[in-house]
Amino acid sequence: MSETKTMSGWVGWVAFAAAILILNGVFSLLQGIVALWGSNFYYVVADGTLFLFDLTGWGWWNVIIGAVLLLAGLALLTGATWARVIAVIAAALSAIGQLLLLPAQPWWAIIVITIDVLVIFAILVHGRDLKAERD
Repeated sequence: MSETKTMSGWVGWVAFAAAILILNGVFSLLQGIVALWGSNFYYVVADGTLFLFDLTGWGWWNVIIGAVLLLAGLALLTGATWARVIAVIAAALSAIGQLLLLPAQPWWAIIVITIDVLVIFAILVHGRDLKAERD
């Protein structure tokens, strides 16, 4: 008897989550590099005042989390359980890191947090579908 595999429509969403993780990783890497390169020049204008930051530590955080997000997104495409775990942890760390950016760039931070939550949902609820499709 042949075994029939049923594919869920969520396989595409998990692959989309992997692509978003990769894109988020690239954006975080770029944001971190800009913060490291010009850490004395990164500024925010809020309520008519100018706040200067020394963002070297924040830049390194973004470089590290960006690399982890990028690698997690690539690994997620394999459908491996360990890749799903790493991808969820990386997306959660990304969302937590964006909370620090909330006062400086609220719209960007809210968008990234929302996308991270959607990625976590897709992976946790339908991550097995991608593994089943690969088998």
